Amino acid sequence: MSSLTINQLPRFGPDQCEVLNLDQARAMCRKLTTGHSENFSVLSMVVPPELRNDFAALYAFCRWADDLGDEISDPQMSLELLDWWRRELNLCIEGQPRHPVFVALRSTIEKHELPIEPFDDLIKAFEQDQHVTRYDTWTQLIEYCHLSADPVGRLVLMICGEPRTDKLFAMSDATCTALQLTNHWQDVSRDIKDRDRIYIPRDLIGIDDFDERLKRTNALGHAPDQMFYGMSRDVIKQCVKRTWDLYEQGAPLLDEVKPTTKPILWLFAAGGQHVLHQIEMWNFETILHRPKLSLPSRLGLVLKARFMARRAGPKGNDAS
Repeated sequence: MSSLTINQLPRFGPDQCEVLNLDQARAMCRKLTTGHSENFSVLSMVVPPELRNDFAALYAFCRWADDLGDEISDPQMSLELLDWWRRELNLCIEGQPRHPVFVALRSTIEKHELPIEPFDDLIKAFEQDQHVTRYDTWTQLIEYCHLSADPVGRLVLMICGEPRTDKLFAMSDATCTALQLTNHWQDVSRDIKDRDRIYIPRDLIGIDDFDERLKRTNALGHAPDQMFYGMSRDVIKQCVKRTWDLYEQGAPLLDEVKPTTKPILWLFAAGGQHVLHQIEMWNFETILHRPKLSLPSRLGLVLKARFMARRAGPKGNDAS
């Protein structure tokens, strides 16, 4: 369980919620962004100082919702807690935030005139995870990503002050879906072991008894079934190829946004692409192992993004 979210339910949960002022709530959100094991901190050096509280509040909302869905180990209880989280969201939208995350988020929503729909879609995705653990088709999986990933990218664009156009949103959606899919292919082993979920759609598998053979391989910690081991790599290879296509669809977004927004978007996309390269370098073997970015790789990407941000200048007018 996440010590910074689930373990705080007795203090900030449905039954009791301590009151924090805006500064305290923002401090709580910032602590959460730096206390979780992500590839990159949401508050990296490329985020303009005036937007850091907003990014922290958005991340905290997502982190709490994600953990309520994934860290409870009881689908029915998760659904009840996610329903509570939606009620807290509605109170926030009505101008009566109660939970510290929503105290911080209310300021961000007002400042950037954010709609409720992207936040509600994210909650719907975590609710879906409680009763949908397999996907029949690629189309169904993409529809899930429209709820679980794309709203975050749209909110980031809005917070950064980008135009709210269908063109920009479509490119952002492609990139965010690609990032979500990358995470799924990276976490095949973790998802089946910890949550009995398989995100690889059945229409790409074509392997007899795939679920049981995957579970057995993970339970043993090695691959006694060499035929399955080889076929599973071919399946992941198909998934990776389709994911690269989505990254390519989203790539033009970087040329459409402000110079100050570009390094933020570039860093997250580059991180996902590097993970996808790692999966390729591991010969698409993720049914037992979890390829991830090394510390030098992460530092290199952050430094490159920082250079882009420096070129953009404080007002974003110095570079394209």
